Order: sequence, then C-alpha cells, then structure tokens
Amino acid sequence: MSKEPKNLEQRDGFQSKWGFILACIGSAVGMGNIWRFPIMVQKYGGMTFLLPYFIFVILIGSTGVIEEFALGRRAAAGPVGAFGMCTKERTGSEKSGKAIGAIPIIGALMLAIGYTVVLGWIFKYTFMSLSGSLFSLGTDMGAIGGTFGATAPEAATLPEALKAMASAGFFGIGNGVWQIVALVVSLAIMVMGVAGGIEKANKVMMPVLFGLFLVLAIYIGTLPGASAGYKYILTLNPAGLAKPDLWVFAFGQAFFSLSVAGNGSVIYGSYLSKSEDIPSSARNVAVFDTIAALLAAVVIIPAMAVVLGEGISDVSGGPGLMFVYLVNVFNAMPAGRIIGAIFYICVLFAGVSSIVNLYEAPIAFLQEQFKFKRAAAVGTIGVIGLVVSIAIQPWTSQWMDVVSIYICPLGAALAGVMFFWVLGKEKAVAAVNEGAKKPIGGWFFPLGKWVYVICAVLALILGVMYGGIG
Repeated sequence: MSKEPKNLEQRDGFQSKWGFILACIGSAVGMGNIWRFPIMVQKYGGMTFLLPYFIFVILIGSTGVIEEFALGRRAAAGPVGAFGMCTKERTGSEKSGKAIGAIPIIGALMLAIGYTVVLGWIFKYTFMSLSGSLFSLGTDMGAIGGTFGATAPEAATLPEALKAMASAGFFGIGNGVWQIVALVVSLAIMVMGVAGGIEKANKVMMPVLFGLFLVLAIYIGTLPGASAGYKYILTLNPAGLAKPDLWVFAFGQAFFSLSVAGNGSVIYGSYLSKSEDIPSSARNVAVFDTIAALLAAVVIIPAMAVVLGEGISDVSGGPGLMFVYLVNVFNAMPAGRIIGAIFYICVLFAGVSSIVNLYEAPIAFLQEQFKFKRAAAVGTIGVIGLVVSIAIQPWTSQWMDVVSIYICPLGAALAGVMFFWVLGKEKAVAAVNEGAKKPIGGWFFPLGKWVYVICAVLALILGVMYGGIG
C-alpha cells in the first residue's frame, strides 16, 4: 500500500490500517505504562491523577501524535529526511534540517540501547517465572532483592563497574547473555521488514498482551483485599488538583507514554499509505495506549493491596516495582506462579514492541542516507546496540535519565517546530487531511503551533527542574 519514494530502495510499508495502529500501540505501550503509571495513580490519589492525565492524552494525541505521523508520511522518510524536507520547502536547502534531524535519531538509538539492558532483565525474569525459579524465592525480600541486584549491577566507578558486571555473570550466564537473547529476538523481527516482521509481530503480541492483562485483572479482582486497590484508583480529591506537581507529572506521563520524540512515530508514519486516515489512527493509538496503562493499574494496584494492604503506600515505581515488589506480591498470592508468568510475558511483549520501534529509526536512517540493505542496516545497529548496552549496564539509570530528560523532549519539540512553524499551515494541514475521511478542524493547527510545541519545550524544562517527569 505504501508509495515507494525515491530516497529508499524497495521501501517497505504497513500493509493494513490495523497493522500500523497495532505497531504504533506497541511502540507506545512500554515500561512507563507498567512500572510508572500505576505508582503515579496510587501516589497522587487515583482519579485525582487520572483527570489531568486524560486531558494531556487528548491534547498530545490530537496534536503531537498526528503531527509526527503526518510529518513522516509526507516526507516518506525518518527524522533526517523529514526535517530536511521542511527546511528545503521553506528555504530551498535541506542541509540544516537534516543536521537537526540527527538529534532524534541519536535519541532513538540511545533510548533503544538503554531499553536493551532493561529487556535483558525482562527476558531473564520471564524465563525464571516460567521455570519456577522466581517462585522458589518465595517472599524473602533479601533473596528477591539480591537476585535483581545481581541482574542489574550498579557502580559509581569503572573498577566497581567491571567487578559488578563480572560478579553478575558478564562473562558467563548473567544479564549479558540475556541482553544478547533480547537483541537477537528483536532484530530477527526487524530484519524481516516492516510488513513481514514488525507488522506481523505486533498483530500477535498486542492482542495477546491486552487479552492476558484482562485475564489478570479479572482474576485479581476476585481475591480478598483487591477492593482496597480499586479504592486507591477511584479516589478523587478535588483539593489535590490544585497541586502543581500533580499536573507536571500527569503531563510527563502522558507525554512520554504516547512516544512523541520526533523519531519512532515519524518513521512509522513514513511507512503509512497515503490513503490512511491519520487523525483516526492517532486517536486509536492514544485510546489503546491509555487502556493498556489502565489495565496495568487495575492489575498491579489491587494485586499489591491483596498482599501488602496499607503497605502499598510505601511502594515506589521503576525497576524496583517490577523486579522486586511484584515478585514478592505474586509469590505471596494464590496461583502466584501462574500469575507471575503471565505478567512477565505481557511485559516481554510490551518491551519487544517498544524496542523494535526505537531501533527502527536509526536502521531506516542507514537505509535512507547511506543506501544500506535492510539486513546490513539491522546488523550494524545491532552490533552497536549490543556493545554499548553491555558496557553501560552499571549506569543504565543515569543513561536513561539523560535520554528521557534532555533528548526525547528536544526531539519532540524540534519535530513540532518543523511541522507547525517551518513547513507552514497550508502544507501541514494538507498532509494531515490526505486520506482522512473528513478534514481536520480549524483548531488543529493553532493548538499544535501554540500549545503543543510550547508543551514539548516545557517537557524539557520541567524534566531538568524535576530530574525527570516521565
């Protein structure tokens, strides 16, 4: 269905509307939905957090997501080609645009490398849950924490890092091997192409992920004590809505959850047929990403309430939630071994679908700008990803902070500026309306130009101020 552009030989593309939508949902549904969203809901009072979150999802989904899809489709290229197209149409030269477009590519590759480390953890824990070795840890928090500490070593100096990686099995069967497994699986999907690999894989993974999460939510809802978790979720404190921090973190959660960073959504949009309705696709992505986050919340928060009771208020988010607290929770509940296995399979699918999207931008860059064949581009980026991801294991948290605080918001802001400010109203609106069942409303362009772009800049500023907001 995709029109083959001049700048990429035998350019691949999505073969169906729902293949594209599911791939985009897969890129958006990631660790933020699972290890951060439930804790934000719990920390800021359930519905008190959800109301501003929904507002920001609507804002970003109806501007930023549409913009990035349309930008990529109009250029039939990733960020470098798309930004170059914008500056060429405004100034006659694409050089400055291409140079700026390198920033989101670097961001995508850096984020993908950090995700490779995390995905290695997920593959290991999925295997341990299926084999029963995770369940054998029981509720001994010392053993559970020690297992994760060996899997994800941290260090402040290089000698400490080398020692930690060696003790974790860096040279044997530790997380280094699991990172290789994670990367091989992800690259195997990518080497088969957009239609033959990415689209087909997401058509399987996303329905299974949603179905399994639904099964978990229903089962956990039958357990004694789960009602306390629902109480957390449904809490509404009007006074809490006056707190600036609530709005800052609700915005950050929505912003990063929808994956607007000037890279992944742009490259997926470039594979989209000219006949597809972009506003409709963006709406579906926003809706299903939100559903995935809500499903994670109604699984995790009631599950913790079943086991921890009021102790749920002491749980923090991030890797500690997924690889420490939840191991304890699953091991302490009825049918916990089965529940844990299903949960980590869901997390695995979320991780693979996200990392495929992140690696696709630099892979497509090599194809577009240097005429690499698909397999050569995948192999080159794969080697870089493997070597760097193994090297940064002790500093994964710091690495991810740099990318999420600085590079991703900057990429989103740059894409917004290129589309709404450089390309101009007439061409931007035409790009969105191509293939749409009805023209987008007059609200779209001013909302994107004056509100969304400013919000993307604020995501960068607030991230620096707060040390990360998503």
